[in-house]
Amino acid sequence: MNRWSRKAALATSMVASAVLVASCGAGGRSESSSSDGAAAENVPGVTDTSVKIGAHFPLTGVAAPGYSEIPSGAKAYFDYVNSKGGIHGRKIEYIVKDDGYVPTNTTQAVNELVQKEQVFAIVGGLGTPTHSAVVDFLNSEKVPDLFVSSGSIKWGDKPSERPMTFGWQPDYEIEGKIIGKYIKEKMPNAKIGLYLQDDDLGADGAKGLKQFVGDQVVKEVKYTPGNTDVAPQIAALQASKADLVVGFNVPSYTALSQLTALKLNYKPKWFYTNVGSDPKLVGSLLAKFSKGAVKDGNSALDGIMTTEYIPGVDSADDPWVKLWTKVWDEQGKDGELTNYRVYGMSQAYAFVSALQASGKNLTREGIVKAIEDGGAKWKGPNKLPFRYSKDSHLGISGVEVVEIKKGIGEPLQDPMVTDLGDAEIKPDSGTAEQAPNESGLPDDIKGAE
Repeated sequence: MNRWSRKAALATSMVASAVLVASCGAGGRSESSSSDGAAAENVPGVTDTSVKIGAHFPLTGVAAPGYSEIPSGAKAYFDYVNSKGGIHGRKIEYIVKDDGYVPTNTTQAVNELVQKEQVFAIVGGLGTPTHSAVVDFLNSEKVPDLFVSSGSIKWGDKPSERPMTFGWQPDYEIEGKIIGKYIKEKMPNAKIGLYLQDDDLGADGAKGLKQFVGDQVVKEVKYTPGNTDVAPQIAALQASKADLVVGFNVPSYTALSQLTALKLNYKPKWFYTNVGSDPKLVGSLLAKFSKGAVKDGNSALDGIMTTEYIPGVDSADDPWVKLWTKVWDEQGKDGELTNYRVYGMSQAYAFVSALQASGKNLTREGIVKAIEDGGAKWKGPNKLPFRYSKDSHLGISGVEVVEIKKGIGEPLQDPMVTDLGDAEIKPDSGTAEQAPNESGLPDDIKGAE
């Protein structure tokens, strides 16, 4: 999912329909009409005073490092919003189920959330293989499936087939395109090896990349999640004489690739997707996997290239990071603020924006329409705008290429935007990021009166 560092993908504020704002106001706790109350009674998970949502995350298992922190960040922001009276008088109840990054577990978890817990929506469900197991079920049940924590294009490229599902972060194909164009322009003689997770993460990333550097690829290897022996793959890349390895993989497999390369004395230049390049997490995994042989894992990532799309903890002076720090200090539980918790807060901000845009008379169809109608213009921590419309449910529209130095991503180019296929890659003409309101809530939402 991402190196949730400086620039992000995580979704940001969702826009208000002018009609709804004019007729309903934009307050926290609002007076409900009898018609609003009747509507709430007929919408699963919605009452006059609450909205219940659910999510699935790997709280345990191979993908838990890093990813298990995301829902704690989201909950901290939801609790922050609740402390100010909620949205349109409704406080957010957030239920998280552990799926261990196992698709069969995801199916069971989401069935429980929808059928037993009667949630209004699934928000931020994590993982390409895991969420793929439930996306069709959610659409058949007409449950809003919002801001999936994955960059697969399937969450947004065909709204007619999956009308309730929305992506959030940049999809892997456009990230691959931007990386590929950068390599073609800056490293035209590189011999490229591809290190890919064997699912949409790897396939979509490689598809975008090859549009620009297909002729430079000398070797392509894949790993299956759960198989922690990547020595054959790294040895094959070494044998191919690839001097630039581009990885579309999750954090634990960044650590495994680095550790294996150290053992083989293989020293290419590395370029990892933002999903797998958080320096602190990968550094800690390197120390763990090496049983202490690699003592300063953070330094092992110095010099690698990656992409970013939201500000992270390495940008302490950023106004959004200052907000997330305040939220975590007030509402966080155990541990420190991390890039994964920042990701969760950024995503939660997007959902809160969607609630605000939907007005007091909250319905499942209404929140989908609110995102389609205005989400592309919403303010939030993402540096690049969303692509939301009736024809596209894809998330953030681009990334920035950076190089990690002492744990901080140093920009190598301006943030770039694009879309699927042969859409042009160009500098962002107007950044989506603006400073948050003093309240820390989207638009002009006030606390309970």
